[in-house]
Amino acid sequence: MSVGELAGLLVAVFWAVLVTLLAVVLVRLSAVLKEATGLVSAVTEQAVPLLVDAGAAVRSANEQLERVDEITANVQDAAANANALSSTVAATIGGPLVKVAAFSYGVRKAAGRRQAGVTVTVPEQAAEREALARLVRAEVRAATTPRTGGLLARVRRAVRG
Repeated sequence: MSVGELAGLLVAVFWAVLVTLLAVVLVRLSAVLKEATGLVSAVTEQAVPLLVDAGAAVRSANEQLERVDEITANVQDAAANANALSSTVAATIGGPLVKVAAFSYGVRKAAGRRQAGVTVTVPEQAAEREALARLVRAEVRAATTPRTGGLLARVRRAVRG
């Protein structure tokens, strides 16, 4: 056996080992690909029903949102109606009630001064009469100004329940 034949034999053995190793790698790669194919098919089989269920859930959520939109619109209408009612009641009852309050305040003040024995004389001069009129107007305004918790607030609370 010559050196050339020996070199050829070594190359042949090397190629045989290399081909054997590549065959083993290819067999294992084939097994991995079969497992991956099985995994993909299993995921596909399970994903389709999940997607169908997700679509049904989205449709149901959309229907519920439409119902909530209707409820919100109805609540807005009810709030607008309550606001209009409170404004109407305040406009209808508020004006006469303020006048009655102002009149009763004046009567109470006059009766209190009369019981105390204080006599009020109307000033002779126009400037003094004007100053007295301004004082009376200021007291009436102070007595009739709406405070928090006034008629309008009580009516709104009654309407709200």
